Amino acid sequence: MNDDNLLRYSRHIMLPELDIKGQEDLLSATATIIGLGGLGSPAAIYLAASGIGSLILVDDDRVENSNLQRQIIHTEDSIGEDKVDSAKKTISEISNATKVSTINHRLTDEELLSVFKQSDVVLDATDNYSTRYSLNKASLETQTPLVSGAAIRFEGQVTVFDPRLDSSPCYQCLYREGNDADLNCSENGVIAPLTGIIGTMQAMETLKLIAGLGENLTGIVLYIDAKRMDIRRLKLAKDPNCPACKTLP
Repeated sequence: MNDDNLLRYSRHIMLPELDIKGQEDLLSATATIIGLGGLGSPAAIYLAASGIGSLILVDDDRVENSNLQRQIIHTEDSIGEDKVDSAKKTISEISNATKVSTINHRLTDEELLSVFKQSDVVLDATDNYSTRYSLNKASLETQTPLVSGAAIRFEGQVTVFDPRLDSSPCYQCLYREGNDADLNCSENGVIAPLTGIIGTMQAMETLKLIAGLGENLTGIVLYIDAKRMDIRRLKLAKDPNCPACKTLP
C-alpha cells in the first residue's frame, strides 16, 4: 500500500478490526452490483469510496428524470445515458483507483455465471422476483455470497446469503419461486432516503464479508419500517425442503 492510500484510507486503518490487512483485502477485491437504481447507487458510491479494487456494474436501463428522486449516483446531465455509464463517471470522480467494468444488457445464464465467478461478493439491487431467482441460482452454483436488498413504499429489508456456509439459507428459502407478484417503486412508490439506507447497508455487509469484519446478516433478515423507524432482526433458517439449495453438497 502506497503513502497516498495510507492517507486516504487512514480512518479505516485506524480501526483495529480492519487495519492495513483489511484495507488491502478491500483494494484487491471485486464486487458486482446488479442494478444501478435506488439501492445500487449508494452501494456503489460507498464501495468505491471505501477502496474496493474493482466494481462490475450491471444494468440495462437508461437514466430517466423520475430516477433522480433517489438514484443519487446519477445527475440531471445523465438523463438519457446508460445507467452504468453514468455510474462509472460518478465513481471516477470519487476514486479513480477503483477499476470499473460495465455491462449494459440483460445477462444470459452463462454470462451471469461468469460474472459471479469473477466476484468476491455480488449485490442484488434489482426490483423483480425473476431476476432475484436467477441471481440466487448463480450464487448457489458458484458459491458466491449474495447481499440482497429491497425497498418499497416505506419498508425495506437487507440480508446475506452465503452458500459457502452449510447453515446459510438462500433466497428461495425466503421467497419460493412462482411468486410473480412483483412489487416495484414505479407502481407503488418509495420514499427516497429509504433506498439510501438499504443500499448503504448492502455496502456495509459487502465490506464485512470481504474483510471478515464482525457478524454479517447471514441467516438474519433485517426489516425496516421507515415511517416508525422500527428495525427488526428476524432469523431465517435454511429450509430443508427448499428446491434451490436442499441438494447442495
